[in-house]
Amino acid sequence: MFAYIVRRVLATIPVMAIVALFVFSLLYIAPGDPAAVIAGDQATPADVERIRASLGLDRPFLVRFGEWVFRILQGDLGVSIFTNLPVTRMIAQRIEPTLSLMIVTLILAVTIAVPMGVVAAWKAGSWIDRCVMAFAVLGFSVPVFVVGYLLAYYFALELDWFPVQGYTPFSRGFGPWLSNLVLPSVALGGVYIALIARITRATMLEVLQQDYIRTARAKGAGQTTLLFVHALKNAAVPIVTVIGIGVALLIGGAVVTESVFAIPGLGRLTVDAILRRDYPVIQGVILLFSFVYVLVNLLIDLSYTLFDPRIRY
Repeated sequence: MFAYIVRRVLATIPVMAIVALFVFSLLYIAPGDPAAVIAGDQATPADVERIRASLGLDRPFLVRFGEWVFRILQGDLGVSIFTNLPVTRMIAQRIEPTLSLMIVTLILAVTIAVPMGVVAAWKAGSWIDRCVMAFAVLGFSVPVFVVGYLLAYYFALELDWFPVQGYTPFSRGFGPWLSNLVLPSVALGGVYIALIARITRATMLEVLQQDYIRTARAKGAGQTTLLFVHALKNAAVPIVTVIGIGVALLIGGAVVTESVFAIPGLGRLTVDAILRRDYPVIQGVILLFSFVYVLVNLLIDLSYTLFDPRIRY
């Protein structure tokens, strides 16, 4: 068990190294001269050279990369070109809305999708199964921003049940905090729910055909116990895997969702930084998102040992 954990943790190191190399290379692979683009059309050659020097473009790539990694290990992600604020401070100011949105969406998606998939597999071929699959197809087909605008128009503008946009910090109360996240979470979670429900159904269909399920049914096990104890536990590894992979959907969808609902999170920060070519901010946010994704998948790998003890060895 300990050896398995150590191997999985060590395997994340080269992954993060490759991610860091790619993120740092964004400054060099961007089309055109980044310094000239940032300086603008009215800048003088001296302004361009000053920006190039501040970005380190006048020094060798490997030297600059080594210095950048050394600062990251010390918790320094650089300074924004336009605000002159540390990138770590800008991220710290925006991380709560994005983290809240992702956590609420994750809880909502898992709570809805897993029972949907289990019931669809149990009632395979019935109208319930067809409804679940139709929802899954619809969830994959409709873009997040379309769902977001429809939800905002009907539930916020027409019915006035939820705020149209904005974010209320958790420190101001659970109710106001949650009310600002309901519509964004539903919009963002549609694709995620569809993905988890389909994988749960497919995996459960295979598990329900196994001999030990028929044996448990012959011994008089209740339907709920049969589905959620015997079958779901043995189908958990693929389901947990797709939940971890789906975190990438949450990260990518958060950018669009925060723009639709005007949530001042990391997604909005990323969009603003891209529009202004603020490379230190872009690098810092992408590196943070990559680290979160790698960390989540590491935790998913470690959770396998709870569902299948054979993986420990």
